[in-house]
Amino acid sequence: MNSPDAEFEAVIGLEIHVQLSTETKMFCGCRLSFGDPPNTHTCPICLGHPGVLPVPNRRAIEYALLIAAALGCEVAPSSIFHRKNYFYPDNPKAYQISQFDVPIASGGNLAGVRIHRAHLEEDAAKMIHVGTSGRIQGSDASLVDFNRAGTPLVEIVTEPDLTSGAQVREWGQLLRATVRQLGVSDVNMEEGSLRCDANVSIRPKGSDQLGTKTEMKNMNSFRFLERGIEAEIERQTGILRNGGQVVQETLHFDPATGELHPLRSKEEAHDYRYMPEPDLVPVAPDSGMLEAAAAALPELPEAREARYRDELGIQEGAARLMSVETAWAEFFEGMLESEPEIEPKVAANWLTGELAAELRRQDDISLGSSPVTPANLARLVGMVQAKRVSNASAKDVLVKMVSEGADPEQVVVGEGLEQISDSGELESIVDAVIEANPGPAGEVLGGNEKAIGALVGAVMKEAGGRVDGGEVNRLLRERLTAD
Repeated sequence: MNSPDAEFEAVIGLEIHVQLSTETKMFCGCRLSFGDPPNTHTCPICLGHPGVLPVPNRRAIEYALLIAAALGCEVAPSSIFHRKNYFYPDNPKAYQISQFDVPIASGGNLAGVRIHRAHLEEDAAKMIHVGTSGRIQGSDASLVDFNRAGTPLVEIVTEPDLTSGAQVREWGQLLRATVRQLGVSDVNMEEGSLRCDANVSIRPKGSDQLGTKTEMKNMNSFRFLERGIEAEIERQTGILRNGGQVVQETLHFDPATGELHPLRSKEEAHDYRYMPEPDLVPVAPDSGMLEAAAAALPELPEAREARYRDELGIQEGAARLMSVETAWAEFFEGMLESEPEIEPKVAANWLTGELAAELRRQDDISLGSSPVTPANLARLVGMVQAKRVSNASAKDVLVKMVSEGADPEQVVVGEGLEQISDSGELESIVDAVIEANPGPAGEVLGGNEKAIGALVGAVMKEAGGRVDGGEVNRLLRERLTAD
C-alpha cells in the first residue's frame, strides 16, 4: 500500500550509515572492535586532543569505491573532507569529519531507487545510559564509550523514491545484502554496523511538490522501520486531513507500543557550520583504484535474483530469498555443485520450502547451525527426482537429517523406503486393489473421477508408501480402461 488514504501519497527517502569492516579507524591507528571493554581502543586523535593530525584510512576509501561501483555511482575526481560542527557528549572534538558539498560518489541506482550520494565520514562514540530504571528516561547517569569514535562510515543517501514501509523494508534488505556481498561490512543492524534513518513526508496524490518531512533515526531492524514508517504516514495523513501542518522534526518509534515520540527539531546544513577540514588533503582516486573496485565486484544480489529467475526458472519468492540471504545462495550453489543432474527449480523448492519449514519446526534452527549439508540435501533431491524415493518418504528422511544429521542414503536403505522399481510387482498390487474395491472402481468407470483417490490410497497403503503416486494413478486408469 502506498498510503492509508486515497487522497494522499507518501514520499520516503533513506539515509543509511554503513560501518566499514576495516582493521583500524578512519583517521587513526586504533583497532576497531565490538564488545571489548569500554574505552580500550582510543588515542589522542580519536579523542580529539589539541594538535593531533588525522590520516585517512586507505582501505576505507577503497571500500567506499567498491560500494560506489556496486551502486553504479559516479566517483568524484576529487572530493574533500569537512568539519561538521556540533557539540554532544559522544563527539569529543565537537565536530565530525565528514564530506559535504562534494561527496566521493553520487548518482547511481539500485532496483529503481536512485542514489543521491555516498560519502565517507567517521562515527561518533557510544552513549550508555545507566541507573536503577535501566531505561534512558529516569537513568542516574550517562556514560560514553569512545571505542566506536572514529569508526569509518559510508553514508548512502537515496532520492525520495520510496512510497511505503513495506517497500522500504524490501529495498533496505536488498541494499544490506548487496553491501554484505561486497565484504566491506557485516551490516549487522543489531550491533549498529548498519543504521537506517527514514525521511517521510505526505503530499496530495499526483502532486510533484514535496511535503514537510520528518525523520526517524537509527532504526535497528527493517521490520521496525516498516512499522514506524506506516505509523508516521498515518499520523501525517491525519494531520493534513484535519487542516493542520506537519512540523519538521526528528522522531523515535517505539516498537513495543507502536507510538511515535518527538526527539528534537530537525537541523539544517547551516546549523552545522560546515568548513573544509584543513588537516586533510582531497581524496583523488586514480584510475588503478577505480579499475580495481570494478574488477572486485562479485555477482550482486539483484543480478543473482534475475539469473535464478530468468535462467534457472526458479520461482520469484525462492529467487528473492536466495539473492538477499547469502547463506541460502551459497547452500543452493553447493547443492548444484555436488549433484549437477538435479533440477535447479526442484532443488530451490526443497531448500527454501521443505528444509526451511523443517528448520522452523525443529526449534527454529538457523540454516548455518543445521547439520544438513548441501551435498546431503542434493542427494535426497536426486533420489526423489530419480523416483528412488517418494516425496512423502523423502520428507520423513528430511526430519531425521535435521534432527540427527543423518545421511539420506543410509536412512532410505536402512528403513526400506526405496520405491518399488519392479513394474510387475506394482502391477500386481494395482490389480489386487481393483479386485478388492469393486465399488470405487465402478464409480471411476462410471465417470466419477474423484473416486480414483480411494484406489490410489489403497495402493499406497499396500505398498507401504514406496510407490510414486503419479505412476499409481496412471496404472489404475490403464487397468480400468482395459477392463
